[in-house]
Amino acid sequence: MGRSVHSNDDEHGTKDIASVNSSRRHANSEPMHKVGAPSKGNLMKEIKTTLKETFFSDDPLRPFKDQPRSRKFVLGLQAVFPILEWGRSYNFSKFKGDLIAGLTIASLCIPQDIGYAKLAGLKAEYGLYSSFVPPLIYAFMGSSRDIAIGPVAVVSLLLGTLLQAELDSDDNPVEYLHLAFTATFFAGITQFTLGFLRLGFLIDFLSHAAIVGFMGGAAVTIALQQLKGLLGIKNFTKNSDIISVMKSVSASAHHGWNWQTIVIGVSFLAFLLAAKFIGKKYKKLFWVPAIGPLISVVVATFFVYITRADKDGVQIVKHIRQGINPPSLKHIYFSGKYLTTGIRIGAIAGMVALTEAVAIGRTFAAMKDYQLDGNKEMVALGTMNIVGSFTSCYVATGSFSRSAVNYMAGCKTAVSNIVMSIVVMLTLLVITPLFKYTPNAILASIIISAVVGLMDYEAVILIWKIDKFDFCACMGAFFGVVFIGVEMGLLIAISISFAKILLQVTRPRTALLGKLPRTTVYRNVEQYPEAYKVPGVLIVRVDSAIYFSNSNYVKDRILRWLTDEDEQLKAQGLPEIQHVIVEMSPVTDIDTSGIHALEDLHKSLHKRNIQLNLANPGTAVIDKLHTSKLDDVIGQDKIFLTVADAVRSCHPKSTIDEA
Repeated sequence: MGRSVHSNDDEHGTKDIASVNSSRRHANSEPMHKVGAPSKGNLMKEIKTTLKETFFSDDPLRPFKDQPRSRKFVLGLQAVFPILEWGRSYNFSKFKGDLIAGLTIASLCIPQDIGYAKLAGLKAEYGLYSSFVPPLIYAFMGSSRDIAIGPVAVVSLLLGTLLQAELDSDDNPVEYLHLAFTATFFAGITQFTLGFLRLGFLIDFLSHAAIVGFMGGAAVTIALQQLKGLLGIKNFTKNSDIISVMKSVSASAHHGWNWQTIVIGVSFLAFLLAAKFIGKKYKKLFWVPAIGPLISVVVATFFVYITRADKDGVQIVKHIRQGINPPSLKHIYFSGKYLTTGIRIGAIAGMVALTEAVAIGRTFAAMKDYQLDGNKEMVALGTMNIVGSFTSCYVATGSFSRSAVNYMAGCKTAVSNIVMSIVVMLTLLVITPLFKYTPNAILASIIISAVVGLMDYEAVILIWKIDKFDFCACMGAFFGVVFIGVEMGLLIAISISFAKILLQVTRPRTALLGKLPRTTVYRNVEQYPEAYKVPGVLIVRVDSAIYFSNSNYVKDRILRWLTDEDEQLKAQGLPEIQHVIVEMSPVTDIDTSGIHALEDLHKSLHKRNIQLNLANPGTAVIDKLHTSKLDDVIGQDKIFLTVADAVRSCHPKSTIDEA
């Protein structure tokens, strides 16, 4: 790492080359270039530019430019329903790929959906409902070609945990179900609103490290929750933290475990993990782990049916309602005491679902080299959950495991979601009675094998190597979920992500610069040990914009650099610092507090008979220096285009540039 190049140094690579090539020009005392004078600002233009870059950075209205009204109408419909655009070039070749992919992910989603519904505290059919309507809506409105829609483990766990904290699903099954529909509705409203108002950038505030930790913790929690079904325990804790779960498991060890259930669960878990390993090692056999869950369900169900193991204590699914989604609009709480609860739970579940779906969509879009509009995705996801809440669905989103299988199976468009949806519909209409004898143990095995992939230990190792603070965020989120609960783990993940942002904003990096031999390039003396300090001159680079949150720190840090340097020079019997040069290339902006901080710095240095010099302030900075008249206070002749020019000004008769 000792010779690695700092990101801020990379940004000046072209300047370095220019500076090296111009060293002789400086040595020959050619006239120095002046910093460009600020142009007269236009307030409305500045506001317009800021709003555009904040909310319309992808320039979504570009296709509408200079188009007739009829064409704009068509483009508008295509923007809302992307299927109208790519559907025109759809052909049988693409359909074959989508058909195979759709059938493959359907075989994976059906057993998973039954298990995920139980994870959310709902009856099995509601998981299947959520893989019927939402994928159809997304296929028409979504812009991702590869994402597979349906219930997912993490969101199911989160929703179930939040709902159980308000209502017991056993004591109040009707109110619990209605609250689930209400939460789903407001999850959709949250997602739609963020996309419509183009606030998608808000989900980026949850760092990658925090997401990795949260997902890993959720995977452990989900796996622990499945011990109830895997061991055949009847009386199990409602809490999700590891301590409560392990107490519940150990308390029932002597009388609550069922050995037949354990044999079924462990056997099929081993089979599913082996299938997953084969699919990962041999890419052409991707279909093995995809159909593994369905094979397990069929075999286990048949085994229980012919042996009547349910009479020996093996818990089974029992009744699954036959038929497609019943309407549920009238069951949503639009008023009453559960309204605010539904809004809160829906907003939390909606944000987590959104984060997962957009991350998955971007991953596969990058792999296939096409653009994904995050805001359009949010509108599509929000719409499908709103409609889903009207048709007895709970929160659906993009599933990474299913999307990966969809991609490997050769999907071409979102039609694979339509195929999957049709298969699920046929299942609801015809096959659901056959799931009556499906053992709960096999559903637990399917869920455990599915969430193993959420524990990305390779990403954790990489995070540790790259950034120790990120690692702390990752572990904080992980242990928060495992030892406290899903909601608190999510809160910890968000808190640590914001803490990192605040730390970076309030405590920006600064660097002491020295001159590289035989060049006019000035770089960090810690990074480049061969760089030497210029006698009597302190050169400091500020690697951040200067705002109210960090202005005092920047000023104090420069003065501390000065004090430390003077102490070293005094100990060596060398002349004291007479000039301070602040390299401002990385300072992209400055506010009123920053201006006052520079003014205070100038005053402090002036009292010590030290001259403040500024090097290469950007457009925004020089404009505000000029407006505040601070450039006159410092001296316009003390603001330079480069550090080399500033040093030459401090040592006009020296041979600094020739060294």
